[in-house]
This record gives sequence, C-alpha cells and structure tokens, in this order.
Amino acid sequence: MSLDNRPVYSGGCQCGAVRFRVEGALGDASVCHCRMCQKASGNFYLPLVSVRHAKLEWTRGERKRFQSSNYAWRGFCGDCGTPLTYEAPDGVALAIAAFDDPSTIRPIIQWGVEAKLPYVDEVPDLPEEETMADIADAPFLADLVSYQHPDYDTDQWPAEDKP
Repeated sequence: MSLDNRPVYSGGCQCGAVRFRVEGALGDASVCHCRMCQKASGNFYLPLVSVRHAKLEWTRGERKRFQSSNYAWRGFCGDCGTPLTYEAPDGVALAIAAFDDPSTIRPIIQWGVEAKLPYVDEVPDLPEEETMADIADAPFLADLVSYQHPDYDTDQWPAEDKP
C-alpha cells in the first residue's frame, strides 16, 4: 500500500529490461481468446487487467509497441519479447502474468470466445506434474540456473554475477 492507502503493484518483463509500477485500484481483469491476443501472447489466450484510473509508471526501460489494428497497440519488451500491454482508445491493460504477484488478480470474464480454442476448457483435467518430475528424462534440470528477473524491484539488473 502507498502512504495514502492506495494499492501498489509492480511488475515487468522476464529479462528485467522493462519494469512498471501501478498505484491505485486496478480495473476489471479478463481473459481474451481473440486471435489477436492469441498471437500477441503466443498462447491459448491472454489474461489482462485494466489500469483504468490507477497511475501507471514505467520505472525501468521503455516498452516497444506494435500496432495490431487500427485502434490497438501491443506493448512488449524489445529485449526478451515478454507481452506487457494492450492499449486502445478506452485505456491500457497490463498482462496479468507480468505482475510480480499475479495470484491476486483474478479474471472475472472471458472475451473473444468466438476464437476460443476447442481444447482450452479441458486443460484443468490434464495430468499434473511439478517441474522437477521430469528430471530423469531431462537431467539438465538439476543444474538449472534462472536468469529471469526476480518478482520484485531491483536497483540494478542484470545482476553483476550473471554470465
């Protein structure tokens, strides 16, 4: 929380080149299945949350933007490609997974269901395994070192000890 009791959120891209801070209440969170969101995220759908009346500040780096339609822009990190924004005349939405703590931002509606992939609703029924469960077939996992930016703001990135 900020000093005036407004919520504060932070987030950014995978490599840490672009970071943001949002102060104030977020708007509605959604999942969009439209084909543009599928392609922009490289995924089945794109979870987004509206910034609405909150204050959005870019605290490190600048996002690159691609104009995906006559009305919409898609913001992303130019270094690692992480999807960051959907920008339209009615406002800016941020990719939920780009937040440092995405677990608190719960979608309440699905948009673009005409393009919803036919197997998406079956994903929760698939068998589940933890990452390291595959270590017998992927022994490199035992020595895996993540170079991903941590889920909190840092004064400097990349870390000095990164190769």
